[in-house]
This record gives sequence, structure tokens and C-alpha cells, in this order.
Amino acid sequence: MRTLLTLLVLALPAFAQTPRPPVESKAGMVVCVCPLAADVGAQVLADGGNAVDAAVAVAFAEAVTWPEAGNIGGGGFMLVRPADGDATFFDYRETAPAAATPTMFADGTTDWRSHKSAGTPGTVRGLELAHKRFGTKPWKDLVTPAVKLAADGFTVDGPLAKRLNDILADAKTTNAEFRKVLGKPDGTAWQSGDTLRQTNLGTTLAGIAEHGPTWFYTGPPADQLAEEMKAGGGLITKADLAAYAAKERKPLAGTYRGFDIVAAPPPSSGGTAILEALNVLETFDVRANPRHSAETMHLLAEVQRRVFRDRAEFLGDPDFVTIPPHLTTKEYAKKVAATIDLTKATKSESLAGSIPLAETGGNTTHFSVIDKSGMAVSNTYTLENNFGSRIAVRGAGFILNNEMTDFNPIPGTTTRTGKIGTAANVVAPGKRMLSSMTPTIVAKNGKPYLVTGSPGGRTIISTVLCVLVNTLDYDLPATAAVDAARQHHAWFPDQLSVEKFPGSEDVIAKLKAMGHQVVNAKQGDAHTIRVAPTGTQLGAADKRINGKASGVK
Repeated sequence: MRTLLTLLVLALPAFAQTPRPPVESKAGMVVCVCPLAADVGAQVLADGGNAVDAAVAVAFAEAVTWPEAGNIGGGGFMLVRPADGDATFFDYRETAPAAATPTMFADGTTDWRSHKSAGTPGTVRGLELAHKRFGTKPWKDLVTPAVKLAADGFTVDGPLAKRLNDILADAKTTNAEFRKVLGKPDGTAWQSGDTLRQTNLGTTLAGIAEHGPTWFYTGPPADQLAEEMKAGGGLITKADLAAYAAKERKPLAGTYRGFDIVAAPPPSSGGTAILEALNVLETFDVRANPRHSAETMHLLAEVQRRVFRDRAEFLGDPDFVTIPPHLTTKEYAKKVAATIDLTKATKSESLAGSIPLAETGGNTTHFSVIDKSGMAVSNTYTLENNFGSRIAVRGAGFILNNEMTDFNPIPGTTTRTGKIGTAANVVAPGKRMLSSMTPTIVAKNGKPYLVTGSPGGRTIISTVLCVLVNTLDYDLPATAAVDAARQHHAWFPDQLSVEKFPGSEDVIAKLKAMGHQVVNAKQGDAHTIRVAPTGTQLGAADKRINGKASGVK
């Protein structure tokens, strides 16, 4: 018993030494970064709505209450596994406007906070598609809570106050409408307990609730967005908005040590990367060493390094490029595993192969939902950077994404500092930019077992992998699996990022002796639901930023 407890303590980072109890329910659970939005979703479940109904309501609510990533001006992915297990995937990733060109970012002069950095938003169409397929509650009823939060205002908590103050204090936040929408009316700093009202956003949401999603893409908001683009030199037109379509795709599926993995297909790179990583890990006895031993962390780093190398070469919008099917096979995993030395780090450049290397060199949010029937939703959506482009559409109140920066900026140029230039993800009109968003659902014996995902740019994939390993290999309790220190290796830059944990200094010293360049960084925000054998739903909110698990009573 002492050994087991020691391993559990070593698995937890410094900020989570006392394991937290999860929130429990058998009638439905919502876990997300914003407590207000979590409660909105839980109320929908309590009123008889299903997991997709709740997800739509949460997504619109977070567009008001978590403006740095919750959005109607961005895009994302929703993975749905109904109670019968026949999963599907809704792709509402932003698209490049018709005027976009492959080299539009190549000279390095286009600011990521500019109007040109915005892709055609997909969130409203994506939520519409999911609702048409699975929704049981009226659309208007699911949007109305967000309308009220925007128009009536809501109480700002400490984490949001800090993030608003930080972005408004940044001299690079220059858009006047953004400052008007999110600044405190009297010009002072936001404090916990203040009320944030977003009148224009409330009007836009009320129109979406009353007239439906098409109104957003062809009505007054489309006019307002087109005018904003024209005034700021952006590319999105009314024709781009009218032509936007969300897509329903077949999820990726795999297995890992007796568990069934349901994962996001391209243009997400996350599902492919996760399945490849798990397949490689399955060839090793992961539990032969403690979770946060140097041996285990080295193995994970080497797997991550190779997965991200393959991500760079092969993955992009499947409507524009052909994704090799071998990446998620067990046979390929064995070949990858054979290249891993368990005693020393591989130099990343030695894995480049046909990718030429040059000598020079986000913010997202995730929520998980499950209803009383067992229907599970894993949804990740984004504006890209914190508060996207930091541009608010005048009169409409919503913030624009800067997702165009997720395309490879300089075709043919991949650098050792982490810039990727491979052909699969080069800009093209109408193309969806490659994403690292990794909504994931795990089932066991035909029933939902784990629902998870995270924000964090390319670290999303690594965060989800860590939660899966913590749960499926080490069987850590729900909150411990979320709280445990994480790691990330992105191929380039050739460095291993780790969160600190008790004893990490000694472990890092061993990793460095193996040849790893180690840096410290906080990583991810993995709001997760685990289902116990009894059917009890265990909600684990990630406390790295904020968050709440809201269970139906």
C-alpha cells in the first residue's frame, strides 16, 4: 500500500498534492473551464435534454462567459458517441477565404492580430449541424441562456478578471472595438464580483436564437463582418460566409489494451497522432516503471517526437490532401517502436527523412458532456490565440479568430525552431487549416469510459495522451489523472517540456543525462469525465486555469 500511495503522490504536480474528489452523478455531467457555462449545460440535462443539447448550450454560453476562446467567431470539432456506440464527428473548423493565397504569410509581415489572420468562422454552422442530427430541445431554448448572459451581464470571477486585465493592458491590443466590448466601462481594472455586459453580442445571439444559424451567415452579422473586413484589409467576404459548410465525418477508431478509442479525424491532427502514439506505446510495458520516472517520461517523449514528425509531413485537410492510412495501424507502430532507444534521446533532425530543414527558425477551450443515457460529447473549439485576433466586429460584439496562422506559413520551409512548411497544410482557398484539437472518447465493453480533450496548441495532443496514459495504463483516479504533471515534445524545437512535480529535479537530471533538452512549462486544461463500473459519472475539472464539473442532481 505504501508503494501505491507513493506512486500516486509522485504523479501529482506541486499544485495538486491532495487528490481532489470528483463530482459524481448518474444523471448527467458537464465539465468545462467556466462554471457558469457548466451550470447552463447541466440545467439542459436536468430539463431532459441530451448531451448534444447541453453541448450546444455550453458552447454558446462560453462565447459570452469565456471570451478568450469560447466563440461564435471561430471554429472547432465535436465528437459524439451516442449510447448505442455509433459515433460521429462534426467538423466546424474555419476555412481560408477565397482570396487567400499559399504565400500570404511567407514574408513575415502579416500580423497575427490583423484582419487577414481571420478564417471564415464555423462554430454556428457546426453547432447547427450537430443539433439537427441529435438535438431534442428547440434551438432557441439552447441559445437563450447565452443571450441572457450577454444582455443582462454576468459576474466576473477572479480568473476571468485577470485574463481580461492582462489582454487589455497589452499595448499590442489596439483594436478599439475589442477594448470597447471587453473593457470595463469606467476604464478601471476588472475585479472579481464586477458585472460584464456585452450588449451587441447579446443582440447577435438573440438573432441567432430567433432566426437560426443562416441569419448569422447571410443576415446583418454577415454584413457587419464583411464591413469589418473591408475596413481592416481582411479577406472574408459575404460570399465566403454564405458558402461555409460544417461537415459530418467518420471518426477514427482504434484500440489500446482492451479499450476502444474514438478519435478526431483530419483536419484534426489529434486523433491520428493519439492513435499512432497509443499503438506505439502498446508495444512496450509502460507500467514496468512508475508514471513519472525518467524511464517512462523518456519513452513518452520519444513517442511524441515521432508522432509530431509524422504530423508535420502527412496531415492536413482531407478534402485537399490524401492522408496515408498506415499511420494508425498496429503494423506501422511496431516499425516506429523499433527506432526508439530506451536509454537515450533521439536527435529530432535525424528523423526528418524527406523533409528539408532550414537553418533558421493558442487559445482554445474544451468541454466534456455525458447524459443519463450514456451519450457522450467531447467538444474542443477555438479562436487560436488568446482572444483570437483581438478584433471585435463592430456592432456585432463577437471576436474574430486568427486561425489562418495555423496554416504552414512558408511553403517548403521547416525550421529547427518549430515552424513547419510541409505541403499538406499550405494555405488554399476554402481549405481547413490543420488543427491539434483532440476531442477523445474511450469506451470499454461497449460503454463510455472516458471523455476528454484540452486546449493548448500543439500541446493539446500531448495533454490528451498524458491523461489517457494516466487512466488506461496507471488507473489513476479521475482527478489525479487530470492533475498529474504533463510533458510535451513537438519534434521541433528539439526540447522536452515538463510540468514540475515532487522529485522532478532528480528525474529531469536523468532525462538530461539521456540527452534531452528539458524546459519547464504549464500545459493544458483537460476537463474530463470518467465513468465508473457502477455507471457513476465522475467529473474532473482541470484547475490549471479555472473550471467546474457540474453534475445533474
